[in-house]
Amino acid sequence: MQRKSWRMLPKAGSIDNLKLVDEPINDPEVNEVQIEVKAIGFNFADIFAMFGLYEATPEGSFIPGLEFSGLVVKMGKGVKAINIGKEVMGVTKFGGYTSHLNIDPDYLVDLPKTWNFEEGASYLVQALTAYYGLIELGNLKKGQTVLVQSATGGVGIWANRIAKQFDAFTIGCVGNSSKLNFLVAEGYDHGFVRGATFKSDLKKALGGRELNIIMECIGGKVLKDSYATLAPEGRMIVYGSARYAQPRARPNYFKLVWLFLKRPMLDPQKMIEQNKSVMGFNLIYLYEKAGLLHEVLEKLSKMDLGKPYVGHVFEFEHLKDAVKLFQTGQTTGKVVVRI
Repeated sequence: MQRKSWRMLPKAGSIDNLKLVDEPINDPEVNEVQIEVKAIGFNFADIFAMFGLYEATPEGSFIPGLEFSGLVVKMGKGVKAINIGKEVMGVTKFGGYTSHLNIDPDYLVDLPKTWNFEEGASYLVQALTAYYGLIELGNLKKGQTVLVQSATGGVGIWANRIAKQFDAFTIGCVGNSSKLNFLVAEGYDHGFVRGATFKSDLKKALGGRELNIIMECIGGKVLKDSYATLAPEGRMIVYGSARYAQPRARPNYFKLVWLFLKRPMLDPQKMIEQNKSVMGFNLIYLYEKAGLLHEVLEKLSKMDLGKPYVGHVFEFEHLKDAVKLFQTGQTTGKVVVRI
């Protein structure tokens, strides 16, 4: 059968290389199912992969996309724990920007009965990132103080909701003042706009509290100033570096090199003296460990975190418009494309 896919042709390097194509798809192999995709969730890793800046970016032509929801329409031999017509949400190591895909059912979970497909494509990657960062790496304890960068993005929203399960004092940092009211609605204890006075604004937001955990995804001076403010025994979780993102079709490599050379240098000896930690991870690590992925999802399912917040929805034919909006950093909540 034929499917429609947004494919990088001939390879990564420019958003202009993303082309809508008709292409064949085989029947699912042994222990695979075929999904009719209904919605696709956007993540920053998608942009870096299309730029060719993500270490895990496939060689040559590939289909971007890490997250989707849809219906099981075919099953390969050996599949027993899932039925045709089942509504699911899933993660894939690229290949999500398509109308149909074949996948191991270990990377699928049931779509909650009260969620639509757009919400289903807005959960797994960012909720897993927030939980794994805060709980598995950050070792969040009751009543601690948490700083969340990009606080109105998908990870930021889930990070606040998870932290509130531990009665944490949460501080949300955003790129512009138009997002501050959303922080209030989401239950953040304090919010401020990231700017030239970031370090003093953060200290004011703390109000004398110790800063215990940072969910960091910006990089540069913001990372350096956040780390300087971190309390002894504090932990910074680095899961992205948005300062390298650019609202253009092709990266400005000269600027990227300059930013790379100017990145903060943290001294491990000083970490010992100050008793601070910096930990980095990306969700591709969890993808390679399906058992751990499901273990984390089971823990998440026991929390009353509410539905995903879908901020922007585009039609499949206009996927590149969604990419362009996502690149601006002006979005709130999840950006989703529906089919």
